Amino acid sequence: MAGIEEAAALAAELPGVTEGEDKFGHREWAVAGKGFAWVRPFTKADIKRFGDQVPAGDQVPPGGPVLALRVADLAEKEAILAAGIPGVFTIPHFDGYKAYLADLPAMSAGDLAEALADAWLSQAPPALADQFLADRGRDSSVSDSET
Repeated sequence: MAGIEEAAALAAELPGVTEGEDKFGHREWAVAGKGFAWVRPFTKADIKRFGDQVPAGDQVPPGGPVLALRVADLAEKEAILAAGIPGVFTIPHFDGYKAYLADLPAMSAGDLAEALADAWLSQAPPALADQFLADRGRDSSVSDSET
């Protein structure tokens, strides 16, 4: 079971990460000035949009803090959603947007760490991403970093 403080600690372990606040005053994490994760509370409008429909993935409303995580492209988003990772879901507001949501209390620490690393990789400069992958013993061709 994960929470915001655990997410913050995991994000801080990634190279070049800065923590700040978005325009709504919610915590966010960025690399090289590009946001890769942010706290995304459900709004009344989000809950109203659901009605009786449960989004792909998990329960609605989530059981606790929600984190939004960027991905390299929509194909990656669909693959993540299809993987059935506990806590991972999307809402109509995120349709066509390269990000998904994570209900932190429903996620394991390992799944959260991997989700944050993948989100970081989607925004990190290529040289930094390649070094990170090399340090972890992964092939740098796996990186989908945007320039």
